[in-house]
Amino acid sequence: MGKTLVAYFSRPGQNYVSGGIVGLPRGNTEVLAEAIADALGADTYRIEPAVAYPEDYYACTDVAKRELVEGARPELAAAPPSLEDYDVIILGYPNWWGTCPMAVRTFLDACDLAGKVIAPLCTNEGSGMGSSVTDLRRAYPQATVAEGLAIAGHDAAASTGRAVAWAQRVVS
Repeated sequence: MGKTLVAYFSRPGQNYVSGGIVGLPRGNTEVLAEAIADALGADTYRIEPAVAYPEDYYACTDVAKRELVEGARPELAAAPPSLEDYDVIILGYPNWWGTCPMAVRTFLDACDLAGKVIAPLCTNEGSGMGSSVTDLRRAYPQATVAEGLAIAGHDAAASTGRAVAWAQRVVS
């Protein structure tokens, strides 16, 4: 196989963890994405919207729900890299309203996904992958969307080994 890109969206700051709101210095998805990239020697691309989501958790969820309902594609802070040299994209994101955040869809819409394998890595606090795998397969039929891995956000730091083992299977 060719090269692997770990592309991820992650939100530090106020997050819902184990039934409460806590401040995270690094987002849960970032913790897993960086561990995978380090283990695989993969390149990374952090999916960041041009306009940051609100720091307040509940205000952020309101924006995220509005984007989902509207099918919004928020502008990104940096253009996505060319995927020409990559065969596999490990795609990390938190489960927002049952699927991936709309900024992730902005990233995917901007890329030529023909012949690529997308391997979804989803952090959550009890909702698993939601409909994200189905949503990605429907929206990007030119790519092969592999079975994803869902990891509870509150277990992210303790689950890096599990995430790395999954990613190694995906790219082999």
